[in-house]
Amino acid sequence: MVEPGDREVAGQRLGIPESLGVSTLEPGQRPPTTPPGRQVSIRVQLLDDVTEVFNISQRAPAKALFDLVCVHLNLAERDYFGLQYQNPRRMMVWLDLLKPTLKQIRRPKNTILRFVVKFFPPDHTQLLEELTRYLFALQIKHDLACGRLTCNDTSAALLVSHIVQSEIGDFDEVQSFQHLLHNKYMPNQDALMDKITEYHHKHVGQTPAESDYQLLEIARRLEMYGVRLHPAKDREGTKLSLAVSHIGLLVFQVLYVLQMFIHQEPFPCEDTLEFVMASRDCCKIFWKICVEYHAFFRLFEEPKPKAKAVLFTRGSSFRFSGRTQKQVFDYVKDSEFQKVPFERKTNSLTPFALIRLTWCLRVLMLCWTFSPSFFQKCPTDKAYFIAKELLTTERTFQKDLAVITVWFQAVLGKEDILPDSVRTLINTNYDPVYQLHQAFLKEVEQRLQEGRSNAHIKGDYQRVGDVMLKNIQGLKQLTSLLQRHGEVLVELERSCRASQRLQELCREFEQQKVCYLSLNMFLLRPLHRLLHYKLILERLCKHYPPTHQDFRDSRAALADISEMVLQLQGTMMKMENIQKLLELKKDLTGIQDLAIPGREFIRLGCLSKLSGKGLQQRMFFLFSDSLVYTSRGMTADNQFKVHGQLPLYGMTIRESEDEWGVPHSFTLFGQRQSVVVAASCVSEMVKWMEDIRMAVVLVEQSNRPSTDLLSTKSPEEGGVEAESEEELSASRSSLERQSAQRGNTTVHVCWHRNTSVSMVDFSVAVENQLSGNLLRKFKNSNGWQKLWVVFTNFSLFFYKSHQDDYPLASLPLLGYSLTVPAETENIQKDYVFKLHFKSHVYYFRSESQYTFQRSVPLATCLLSSVVWCCLVVLSSVVLLCSVVWCCLQ
Repeated sequence: MVEPGDREVAGQRLGIPESLGVSTLEPGQRPPTTPPGRQVSIRVQLLDDVTEVFNISQRAPAKALFDLVCVHLNLAERDYFGLQYQNPRRMMVWLDLLKPTLKQIRRPKNTILRFVVKFFPPDHTQLLEELTRYLFALQIKHDLACGRLTCNDTSAALLVSHIVQSEIGDFDEVQSFQHLLHNKYMPNQDALMDKITEYHHKHVGQTPAESDYQLLEIARRLEMYGVRLHPAKDREGTKLSLAVSHIGLLVFQVLYVLQMFIHQEPFPCEDTLEFVMASRDCCKIFWKICVEYHAFFRLFEEPKPKAKAVLFTRGSSFRFSGRTQKQVFDYVKDSEFQKVPFERKTNSLTPFALIRLTWCLRVLMLCWTFSPSFFQKCPTDKAYFIAKELLTTERTFQKDLAVITVWFQAVLGKEDILPDSVRTLINTNYDPVYQLHQAFLKEVEQRLQEGRSNAHIKGDYQRVGDVMLKNIQGLKQLTSLLQRHGEVLVELERSCRASQRLQELCREFEQQKVCYLSLNMFLLRPLHRLLHYKLILERLCKHYPPTHQDFRDSRAALADISEMVLQLQGTMMKMENIQKLLELKKDLTGIQDLAIPGREFIRLGCLSKLSGKGLQQRMFFLFSDSLVYTSRGMTADNQFKVHGQLPLYGMTIRESEDEWGVPHSFTLFGQRQSVVVAASCVSEMVKWMEDIRMAVVLVEQSNRPSTDLLSTKSPEEGGVEAESEEELSASRSSLERQSAQRGNTTVHVCWHRNTSVSMVDFSVAVENQLSGNLLRKFKNSNGWQKLWVVFTNFSLFFYKSHQDDYPLASLPLLGYSLTVPAETENIQKDYVFKLHFKSHVYYFRSESQYTFQRSVPLATCLLSSVVWCCLVVLSSVVLLCSVVWCCLQ
């Protein structure tokens, strides 16, 4: 049992006086004494994300544990809540209060129970206690953050605004922005920041209790309020989702994967409907929920237990235990609990946010220690550096367009082998875009007058909003051409299949220095550039006050480019997926056509596969229908040899570290075989398991069996010829010693750095491309070398200047760590960040706070989760420095 002096209970954190609490079946009495016997520690995660430990007897019923939690919280309206846990089959189930806890939880040391809302009343005014409404508000907050509570943007922004008002109080521009930056309340929060702050500004004077009330008022009107979906099928095999509410059974028919539903009204009582679920356990879990919902909302008092049969039993003995809603309402209404003073803690932070804030302060002190002038060199006007970023990235974009419109056509022009249809497509769809951007680049260069180095200090540089507006309006006239860029990609691939010589020429062109990326990536550059414009304009509009002369043009340009991005987003996502499948096809051998309609790439990366010979390094490729595992071969192009394929349809997955004694391992159970794999770290294991589970759900919802990817039926892993020691040592050679250009593809980098990359990572990476001058210094060198650096495709490419046609060298960044230099490294320069992997160490120095801020966070789209946290800290430090600088002024 939790002793009062052991830790601060939730009630004390919220300012509630100590209380003995209330027992469900014995109102006003102490919890029953737990049976004697060995004490077992059970961990329970509360709704404020704090995990508490409770000691109970190993023979005690689960109700004893539930009583302890409720006493700990000083909770009167306790029967709306329950304890939930994940059973061995990875299903979330409710703890049965009438059965012993340890009969339900086999591994208490490895299990965390969650104290959550179980019954959602239709009207939040039925909740009499402020503490209860606060806990319900926390549940709504969780449901919104995980995407379970779906709603339109307006409702979502309004919900978040009330949450922020409850946590930090009245609107303050700097504080509110910081809070939203460090706390994610919903999946697409960044896109709704302006709307959230607009609503938050209107809540001035609203108390936390009033905010909770308004939050629940909005939430209860949403269609998905309190809905917990359970997959099922009807008699005809149509896929449905079932849910239970206070009014009865709800049936949802899935129309689209992204949580779009048609709600069907409850059926007449005289109809008998049959539903089929995935297993007997799923059916029983749902039936129990139906029984409890019916009893809680429809009965006046708790149902009496059935008399035990003398000879044999028939049916289930399960029953609802606890007070009904009417009993709870009557008891609390007549008691004195609603009069207990309540004082909550505001500005609450999640454990992750607290860790992040702590590290922010630590790194800030480190920066202050080795660079006391860190705050003293903030630019006079951020707009200058935003405009300069536009200029530098536009120069790189011009070079990339020239790869298609100039270099590629010049090479193929030597041999009249390119089909006229493809040549016409390229000329018609790319040349006008290239010419438009050439004119735009000249205008930006003239406006910035970069030769005047003190322009950003005097503030007499020309504005760029009107130039961007003019360029974007020109691009809007070419929208139909941009939509056909995907057609160019498909037609070129089709022509290469038909002509062996054309395929060879394209491969030879990709080996040229000017083609520093795969050819297909250059074809998508104009679509990606739209995303860059949008991000630049968003930063510019946030910087400008509404009275600035450039604000109106910048806002108009942002509105136009946002419309274009929305219009072309479907084409962009489709083409990115096709491009990635075509690129992977070059890296794999022994596989059939990869880029078939409907197949999507999800993740690639390194895992160790457990076999009779122990753990062996394998490269895994996760698609929307199959999981393919390979090993690195010794072909001329360093391709990966396919060993096997696991169809996703019907696959299950579970952690198996305890079973096999292998850290970070999990088992994949397929229809034909099972495979045990191990990741390099916990974060990699979590990412793989989440993506595989998501892919399994999607393939089963589509009801399409997996297509055989293998070109020939390969034997099982045990029958594959073992790799020689020479092959293994060659496969692990350093990337820095690879001479072949295909040795630096993302697949090979992941192989050498033992990491993984998802399609989401690729999408984020194309949005965060960057160009500009950086100073580089090696670990043991003395001076700094000025280089033109391009960040794209998870790599840094180094040029002497922006006029160069091809890079001097490249540095793949996957697996690298990013930090600030320590005082012992004796750098003694401002705006320096450090990249290191094993013995390879690089220092980079940017020209200003803005370019430092833009250089550091760009790696968040490519490094591991641990390094990502570090980068979040660094970006937060820069932001925090800006705030401190403003305060010092």
